[in-house]
Amino acid sequence: MQARNMNWVVAGKRYRTDKATLVAHDAYWNNYNWEQGGRNTFLFRTSRGNFFAQHQTLAPGEADNIKPLEISEAMHLYQSLHKKEVPFVVIFPCAVEDA
Repeated sequence: MQARNMNWVVAGKRYRTDKATLVAHDAYWNNYNWEQGGRNTFLFRTSRGNFFAQHQTLAPGEADNIKPLEISEAMHLYQSLHKKEVPFVVIFPCAVEDA
């Protein structure tokens, strides 16, 4: 499943997948389809540095949605998604320091 173009407003802020950077996701091609279990998650970062998750589904009775994320939630989600489009240190530079 590829990330779909979505335009979603939450608490007066507009989240657009076509204007944000795809950071990580759990979609993968298994030589048959992208729809692993009918659900996929895509993590995006806006040009203003905000994060949101796009949840897509093919399951009956469920709907695609976008959820704004705090940076700690975004970092946790990033680490749980198996396909990284942008390295951690690039997307979360303030979270990495020398030991």
